[in-house]
Amino acid sequence: MTLSGQAGGQAEAQALPGWRDSVAFAADVFEQLRAQTKGEDGIQRPSYGAGEDAAHALMGRLGISLGMEHSIDDAGNLHLTLAGAQREQDRWITGSHLDAVPDGGNFDGAAGVVAGLAVVHALRAAGRTLQRDLTVIGFRAEEGSSWFRGQHKSHFGSRALLGQLGAAEMREALSVVDGRTLWEHIERAGFRPDRIKTGLTHLQTARVHAFVELHIEQGPLLVDSGIPVGIVKGIRGTLRGRNCRTLGEYAHSGAVPRESRHDALFATAELAVALENEWERWLADQRDSVCTMGRFSTDPKRHSLTKVPGEVQFSIDFRTLEAPLLNEARTFLVDAATQISARRGVAIELGSLDISPPSLMDTRLQARLRECANALDIPAVMMASGAGHDAANFSEAGVPTAMIFVRNDHGSHNPHEAMDMADFSLGTRVLAEFLMSPSPW
Repeated sequence: MTLSGQAGGQAEAQALPGWRDSVAFAADVFEQLRAQTKGEDGIQRPSYGAGEDAAHALMGRLGISLGMEHSIDDAGNLHLTLAGAQREQDRWITGSHLDAVPDGGNFDGAAGVVAGLAVVHALRAAGRTLQRDLTVIGFRAEEGSSWFRGQHKSHFGSRALLGQLGAAEMREALSVVDGRTLWEHIERAGFRPDRIKTGLTHLQTARVHAFVELHIEQGPLLVDSGIPVGIVKGIRGTLRGRNCRTLGEYAHSGAVPRESRHDALFATAELAVALENEWERWLADQRDSVCTMGRFSTDPKRHSLTKVPGEVQFSIDFRTLEAPLLNEARTFLVDAATQISARRGVAIELGSLDISPPSLMDTRLQARLRECANALDIPAVMMASGAGHDAANFSEAGVPTAMIFVRNDHGSHNPHEAMDMADFSLGTRVLAEFLMSPSPW
């Protein structure tokens, strides 16, 4: 979707001197990144794999070429720092992850790191110095859920940096590629899981002024509304049933009448319909929520055209910005599963329904981002993030946190991501203005 001439033109007029050169620099970085990590069916940057290594190496070289200080922490996160005028002050941090889901797109995560480098490129070209240090971080393994199975919270790189990743989790997360543990993958990549488990970090959170993450939007709201930039109010919390199942009885599909069946599939389908109906009621009451049953299957070794299904495996992923609604949803699911099980003579086992609370963005930072967008005549809208991000971990650690979304067509987690560089320019310009302006506190 194209930008309005007024928004694009006024933003260009007020941009840093040489801003177009900095956007061209960013476009070239994206092309280098694509060329170095493209596979047959999409981008290949597996967590703690070769593609992620290549992306980190590229960003490291570029940061050094821009005169930034370079370091790597015990989890392999890349830290690139532009010195500020008053280095004793608490620092700005921006950045995002550099891994990608299997057969993913080129912009998910990487846009946040490239945006940080583009801001540095523009500042240096204009001879500008920020008041405080700016560190651009390329995180490892944010997409850990795609590359490691088991009970874990993903976002391994940022959580390791913040002292939130323990030894047990590193040993329980198993690679979908080779079955090795996350601990082994971190070690084989040349980093120090033995130091991560102690809680020692490369960063003093008390010395961080704020963390601001730029990211492509992974849904259609900005595209549908014709607005190039989003300012994130918060990251939805989750209620997740990862390993749910319904147990009934296998039976002959032609010989057993309905009243004698214990059909696991119809019971699970009834639960799905009940959940969707309740979701519609929540939405009608203006309650922020999204709901998915992402896995729903019978056992391929046992199912048959002529069998009544005796077992169904499924998952539940419910998300909302409202913390109380997570508990309401869990209560609803447990009650509905109990009633359906009793009525149909099956056992619906929801297992552990894990809750992760919402991560709300700092209201002062949201307000300042709105002011920056308005000053540049860049259309921006307040919105929720339905996807998880490294920013949530910074918010959990008590760091003032904000997010900027950039319009992106064709969704995300697929090779067809279509962020336009004009939109990237506008979102990154808001980031630059924010970092150059006086702090809201």
